[in-house]
Amino acid sequence: MIPEFKDRLIGSHILISEGLDKAVYHAEKLGCTAIQIFTKSSSQWNAKKLTDEQKAGFLEARQKTGISVPLAHASYLINLASPEPEQWNRSVEALFQEVDRCQFLKIPYLVLHPGSHKGAGVKEGILRTAEGINRLHEHQKENGTVILLECTAGQGAAIGSKIEELADILNEISDQTKIGICLDTCHLFAAGYDIRTKESFSNLFNQFDQILGIEKIKAFHLNDSQKELGSHVDRHAHIGKGKIGLEGFQYLLNDPRFKKIPMILETPKGTDDTFDLMNLTQLQKLIRLQK
Repeated sequence: MIPEFKDRLIGSHILISEGLDKAVYHAEKLGCTAIQIFTKSSSQWNAKKLTDEQKAGFLEARQKTGISVPLAHASYLINLASPEPEQWNRSVEALFQEVDRCQFLKIPYLVLHPGSHKGAGVKEGILRTAEGINRLHEHQKENGTVILLECTAGQGAAIGSKIEELADILNEISDQTKIGICLDTCHLFAAGYDIRTKESFSNLFNQFDQILGIEKIKAFHLNDSQKELGSHVDRHAHIGKGKIGLEGFQYLLNDPRFKKIPMILETPKGTDDTFDLMNLTQLQKLIRLQK
């Protein structure tokens, strides 16, 4: 049975190997009302220019399916926090390209990892990331695509595992209308933020609201965690099959503050749609019937 998400924006990351438009139709087949894609290979710097035909097909698919809020995820190669000038400059150029592609396809949000300071220190990494985003905003000719900084698990020299670090980056951004936050549940948990009880869930988002403002949350990635609380290891698990368990996701899915915010699965994939359908169905079960 295909899950249904009325009045909610819930979906999965879908591959575009068969085409941008085919990815949208694939998401609809799974019952998704939102989608996340890469607009290019996540492991390569360059990409072929998008065509008007691809754009038309993508926009038509969105109109026909009703999937009106797609997200794109930036390449994993981009590291705006890098202290190495060559890598930093290449990362900024790649981010320009990512945003240009999103604006061409009318994608409202681009999810971006804050980056790794590579030993230069958190403060230096924060300033470099903010500088790169400010350069991007100077480059942007339109206001159509908002960068969403994704919280991290805190592996190695990655920045953005603490709410305060995300706030420090945002405080350096000149144009606040083009920046927001994507919270990944696995990353939050691995970074030490517990959502498994009503009290810990409430404490986390009260803290977030005080430091950053709850309105800065524009998207969620829904992933359970293979590793323990505070492990700083980023290993995604199926919903309810990891160390977070079902209760934390139930709190999140039924929090009225987040009802209109896109929530995207990045759970492990299989050779077919079995795992996506399993996780989407589990999410549907956790959503209480609204009267």
